[in-house]
Amino acid sequence: MTTNRSVRTFARTGMLLLALFVLAGGAPAHAGSWVYGTYTNIWGSRGFQLWVPAGYQPGQALPLVVGLHGCFQNPDQFAGLTRLNQKADAEKFLVLYPNQALFANGSQCWNFMLSSNQERGIGEPSIIVGMVDWVKSLYSVDAHRVYVGGVSAGGVMTSILMACYSDVFAAGMVGAGAMYKAATTASGSAYAMSFGSIYDPDDRGYDAWSCSGRARRKVPVLVIHGTDDSTVNPINGEQAVQQFVQTNDYADDGSDNDSVPYAATSVWYGSVPGGRSYTVKDYVYGGALLVQKYEIHGMDHSWPGGDDSYLFADPSGPDATTIMWDFLKQHTR
Repeated sequence: MTTNRSVRTFARTGMLLLALFVLAGGAPAHAGSWVYGTYTNIWGSRGFQLWVPAGYQPGQALPLVVGLHGCFQNPDQFAGLTRLNQKADAEKFLVLYPNQALFANGSQCWNFMLSSNQERGIGEPSIIVGMVDWVKSLYSVDAHRVYVGGVSAGGVMTSILMACYSDVFAAGMVGAGAMYKAATTASGSAYAMSFGSIYDPDDRGYDAWSCSGRARRKVPVLVIHGTDDSTVNPINGEQAVQQFVQTNDYADDGSDNDSVPYAATSVWYGSVPGGRSYTVKDYVYGGALLVQKYEIHGMDHSWPGGDDSYLFADPSGPDATTIMWDFLKQHTR
């Protein structure tokens, strides 16, 4: 049983952030259920939904996955499309779903193309990380196992978060998205989505490594993209791979010396019975799978294996939610 409660938290950082948390639910939930809230700092206000998995027990630290919806979606739709809550119940992790506000973007896209959202400590990324901090403050979270994954605009925002907050997120998944700073203007975003970014992924690899500042570290990333994506040109998926390989090259020893080379260490193939085939490229360094790419043959702009009751589902593809969790859980910060 829950009761209404408001929690006001004043967070002081170098930027004097102010956060207001409004919860529908008194004490933390103990079984599979939603908690709703709003986070506000000087960069804006966004709602969020937190899925607390069945069997949650305070004091037992669980992983946290941040799920970032795409355009024309909200947390409920993204959760339904991906079945991420069911996976969380089965595997025991929390899921935080930030919600892009209509007043911020009429299509509910994350504004990844704006420079104010591409650096550490400012803009929408700071709001999302503020939500993560709130979850950590009220729930039992394993701080070494905080992950992020998204689709489309949420996938590009994942690239930003992995670049600029590598000290927060242990690993991430970029679904039908693009690399860090693939575009820096709205018109540039339209071009990048159609033709690929005009920027060199190696240069953006350095920029991504730099964005976390002294907190920077290796960033394990999974990229999933359809070969027939008509909304986000598949070249963006390959550019994301190259950018994060280069980021990890710098993170390895601080130098651009191909210590983490842009060459797959293994390539393998799979298929869904009666469904799509796919190619998987692994980039392993030091015994760890740093970057992995799934190319889903014939798939458009979709979440493979998703629930076809929702937009952007491709049920004939492999289960991206399982693929994502299997990748994420290999990594700790």
